[in-house]
Amino acid sequence: MSLRTPWSFLSVVFFASFLVFSFPAFASAESATTPSSETPKSASEQVEDRINALHQELTNLVSLQDKVNGEDKLALQLQMFQKNEQLRALVAANVNNDEVGKPFLISQVKQQQIYANEAIEYLNKRSSVLSQQLNDAKNEEVFGLLAEYEESRKYLDSMYEESSQNVAWLKKLNALAPDQEAELKQSISQRAEQLAANVEYLRQQLKAEDAQLSVAPEAEKANLQLSKLVTQRRMSITTSSLKVMIDLADSEGIPTAEYKRLYFEVTGSVTQDLLSGDVLLSIVKTWSSKFWGWLLETAPQHIFQLLVFLVILFIARTVANLARKVVKRAVASKNLNFSLLMQEFFISMSGKGVWFIGILIALSQIGLNLTPILTGFGIAGVIIGFALQDTLSNFAAGMMLLIYRPFDVGDYVSAGGVEGKVSHMSLVNTTIKTFDNQIIIVPNSKIWGDVIKNVTHERVRRVDMVFGVSYSDSIPHVEEVLNDIVTSHPAVLRAPEPMIKVHVLNNSSVDFIVRPWVKTDDYWDVYWDVTREVKIRFDKEGISIPFPQQDVHLHMQNGQALPSQPKES
Repeated sequence: MSLRTPWSFLSVVFFASFLVFSFPAFASAESATTPSSETPKSASEQVEDRINALHQELTNLVSLQDKVNGEDKLALQLQMFQKNEQLRALVAANVNNDEVGKPFLISQVKQQQIYANEAIEYLNKRSSVLSQQLNDAKNEEVFGLLAEYEESRKYLDSMYEESSQNVAWLKKLNALAPDQEAELKQSISQRAEQLAANVEYLRQQLKAEDAQLSVAPEAEKANLQLSKLVTQRRMSITTSSLKVMIDLADSEGIPTAEYKRLYFEVTGSVTQDLLSGDVLLSIVKTWSSKFWGWLLETAPQHIFQLLVFLVILFIARTVANLARKVVKRAVASKNLNFSLLMQEFFISMSGKGVWFIGILIALSQIGLNLTPILTGFGIAGVIIGFALQDTLSNFAAGMMLLIYRPFDVGDYVSAGGVEGKVSHMSLVNTTIKTFDNQIIIVPNSKIWGDVIKNVTHERVRRVDMVFGVSYSDSIPHVEEVLNDIVTSHPAVLRAPEPMIKVHVLNNSSVDFIVRPWVKTDDYWDVYWDVTREVKIRFDKEGISIPFPQQDVHLHMQNGQALPSQPKES
């Protein structure tokens, strides 16, 4: 007997009882046979004696089992299990032995087959009872019943294996009844079909329990999880039995492609059976059938949902463009006095916000649950926030720049160690174009955290210039010439009035400050024009512009000239 697990108590009792009633002749013969002389026995007689001795030992063990308890009883049951295995191994080893009497072996195998059939009938009923008890059991009783249910199923599988082995022995002994092999095949086919139906049922039950768990409140999830755990355990037990039946069916020549396909789909176990053309064909047929069935059932609904999805996206796109136009017109109002950067920000965010909301609505129409997505966005936001701290710092600085508006697009600024005209600004960085046409992108955090100098923020600027003249020139004359140059320039403003004053008496020059007021756009034109005109008029008026000079004095000593220190003048 090739059992792989211990028997349950009821199974052992059933087996032991069968041995008592099935083999009384051997027990009595063993006890009554007392040879009067020590005549050597043949090999066949020795085999028969060993088989009868094993029967006698099993009979004795059965008679002892009611007299012991606890661990002694478990040890006794284990001995009964081992003796039965030895008995079957001995029969299997002598099936092809011509020296052993075939009638004797045939009678042994037929007795084994009778026991197997009765055990199968009993264990099938027992499995049904345990299955019903599992459905009605309370939480504290479930796992005990599961263990007994699994043990009963494994023993039932072993009985089918023994029955198949008995038929094979009878076939070798030429004692197989005409309908006996057909009955075995029918029995294996029926059990395989029943197990396949159970697997399908349990698979549907697992899907239903998963669906219930996804929507159940927290108070009910514990019971549902326990129910799912029991179903998974029963699925494991059933698929194990199905694998045994598949192997038996293969040995009996019964088609098993559908069972192997189901076993693969449920367990995902990849074996060499999948390389069989019948199994592959069954898998392809089943999957294609499910696909076309799904397509015919759900295609109209999904096509309609897809159309609704596309229509919503189109509407969202249109509304986003309309929102941008409306916001653009609103923020451009003079009453709001928004900067260009602020206007661009609101315009961009309005369009993107409407577009994002439209996408969420469209996704909800195709049956997508938005709650996990939004939760995921929140979790991802926290993770991204830690990973992109510098970027968020730039974002915050960009918001502060938009709110306080230290500069606008087109302003000439000195910020973040860069000078140039502001070309573009986003919430992360600011693009500055220098006068030599270089594009410099500066992070907003660097700009906001440093000194910002907006050169062109005001419409009117003062041009600061300094001109030096010789000490020999007339101060009133120089003031008159400078005043005439400044006031005659068309870009110089009359108010505020220009300032022309003697500023510093330097070592070699008298410095005048010239500070006219101009429009910001005219700053450099006035600066360059006045500087040029000053040089021309000073030359014309005979006013000298001193420049650094050095006087070198030579001193004679012993008829040789010695260099002296240069003297500035």
